[in-house]
Amino acid sequence: MLNGLRGAMTRFFTPIAKALLRLGISPDAVTIGGTLVVVVTALWAFPTGHLLLGTLVIAVFVLTDSLDGVMARQAGRSGPWGAFLDSTLDRFGDGAIFAGLVLWFTAGGDDRLSAILALACLVLGSIVPYARARAEGLGMTASGGIAERADRLALVLVATFAVGVGAPTVVLTVVLALLALASAVTIVQRMSKVYRQVTG
Repeated sequence: MLNGLRGAMTRFFTPIAKALLRLGISPDAVTIGGTLVVVVTALWAFPTGHLLLGTLVIAVFVLTDSLDGVMARQAGRSGPWGAFLDSTLDRFGDGAIFAGLVLWFTAGGDDRLSAILALACLVLGSIVPYARARAEGLGMTASGGIAERADRLALVLVATFAVGVGAPTVVLTVVLALLALASAVTIVQRMSKVYRQVTG
């Protein structure tokens, strides 16, 4: 879904990337800085009930997630290290978002079912990229599926935003349930893809 916007985002971020490089800011600094903002915001804003503020801040930095890649290409520094750093730190950001929701549901939100669903999204969401990385480490491919990272983040942030502006909490609960299911299906799809490569 959101991956289709990659070309448009690249064109949008190119002048920003050039300006940051002229200021001496490295792609790695943008990656690390963006991750820190997402993690701190998610673990502070969501547990304390600032769903609207947290969602808006996180959304800005999630949308700029490709900025570091544009900077690396502009600087001629694209390579394995940048890809590794970006993918690794993405796990911190994703985990913090769902952990923040778990904390909100178990404290201020006082909703055990939704907390369990958010925890399921956190766990299953970490297995989805692991399945791909492990397959690639074995010389196979396991990309794709119905719930890739961009899709999961978009849906949970939209639902959290909706609750933040007054929608009933059940909206977020339903979205979390759908995301947990979609993540599980994606894991099965990736496992099946690897199995076919092994046995085919």
